[in-house]
Amino acid sequence: MGSIAREKPHAVCIPFPAQGHITPMIKLAKLLHSFGFHITFVNTHYNQSRLLKSNAVSSHLHLPDFCFESIPDGLPPSDEDATQDIPSLCNSSTKNLLSPFLDLVENLNSSPPVSCIVSDGVMSFTLDAAEQLGIPEVLFWTTSACGMMAYIHYKDLFQRGLTPLKDESYLTNGYLDTPVDWVPGMANMKLKDFPSFIRTTNPEEFMVNFVIRETKRASRAAAIILNTYDELERPVLEAMASLLPPIYTVGPLSLQTTRISSTQLASIHSNLWKEETECLQWLEGREPSSVIYVNFGSITVMTNHQLIEFAFGLANSKHDFLWVIRPDLVKGETAVLPPEFTTETKGRSLIASWCPQEAVLSHPAIGGFLTHNGWNSTIESLSSGVAMIGWPFFAEQQTNCKFMCDEWGVGMEIDNNVKRDEVEGLVRELMRGEKGKEMKSKAMMWKESAVRATEAGGSSFLNLERLVNEMLLPKV
Repeated sequence: MGSIAREKPHAVCIPFPAQGHITPMIKLAKLLHSFGFHITFVNTHYNQSRLLKSNAVSSHLHLPDFCFESIPDGLPPSDEDATQDIPSLCNSSTKNLLSPFLDLVENLNSSPPVSCIVSDGVMSFTLDAAEQLGIPEVLFWTTSACGMMAYIHYKDLFQRGLTPLKDESYLTNGYLDTPVDWVPGMANMKLKDFPSFIRTTNPEEFMVNFVIRETKRASRAAAIILNTYDELERPVLEAMASLLPPIYTVGPLSLQTTRISSTQLASIHSNLWKEETECLQWLEGREPSSVIYVNFGSITVMTNHQLIEFAFGLANSKHDFLWVIRPDLVKGETAVLPPEFTTETKGRSLIASWCPQEAVLSHPAIGGFLTHNGWNSTIESLSSGVAMIGWPFFAEQQTNCKFMCDEWGVGMEIDNNVKRDEVEGLVRELMRGEKGKEMKSKAMMWKESAVRATEAGGSSFLNLERLVNEMLLPKV
């Protein structure tokens, strides 16, 4: 008796429209493709055109079973090469994206029919679409587990009167050091360790209300996916288990995707800015562990004064450095580095506008990472065994930085009010000091455990298989 050929399962993957969300979603989509899924990857029109402009995705790419589609983001047109305003994107996604997304998914329902939706955790309007269409949906929260757990408890901070702040002086008078010792799985937390949106005096603060709404809606998903691994965040994950649908820890995705052999998939990238690969050649000539890598991610902005303090801190440390300065890093103006900085660091520094971060972090010349502690950067650094200095900017970067320093022992934090002497001292400590050695040793330990989690038979490897079999493959 001949067996009946099963149609390919078809996953529609939709990230939140910002770099730090697109990158892990593309990795997850590639992994699902390697399990035999047809993939439709949905960007906004604005970000799809940026991916084409940066050569992350070729306009000549014709993979019959890995397709890109796009929908409008509901914001005014822009031709800037920059991340759009996050609160505006969040607001627009809740109000304007359901209808175009629903139309798109309905129009895809030919062959193979859509069998599941994999949506970003903060794009929960897609749950309404999935329910209308009668197909399962899983939510991929691209935060750390500790970051998501902190967001889940926003409503409690609100109910206990810890936020909003009484007035602006509470930002500087020590109030943010108030202990918060009642969040399960998260010991020794202070108010300042929670994602930064609560640092407001406005009881109607949009981002606080947005987060409370999105974490509440998460319970409607069939499952939650996290780009972390059990050993790294076990206490938090255990505490979260009773609050959410089944949680699948499948990270670090940067290690999981190294097993994919498809050369065509290898040509699909996620960078919204054009990557300057020359930095890899520059690193080739450097001594092992001699270079500090500096990148504040895709959203952080700073003043030109802060940029100059970082610049002279790096120059005065006398260490080689590779520094990514995005075109939109300095708020409202062009980044201007003084000529004496350029003269002082000639031959031992390279400034790039964007770079292939995973390749940089895994290069033997890299000895440390000065980062904003976005979750992709933090877990990629851990996966490469690289210790960090953190300058968290916003959202759950503060929470990641707290865990990096106190729980995982692989980092030190720079004061928000950045001073060149502090930057110089921390860079020297990280690269050559006793504490730096200790942190590097811990970072290598976490790298080994991340590799174990993603190897055949490891926890994340098995969780990915379980996610596919239990949640995403159509039930026959």
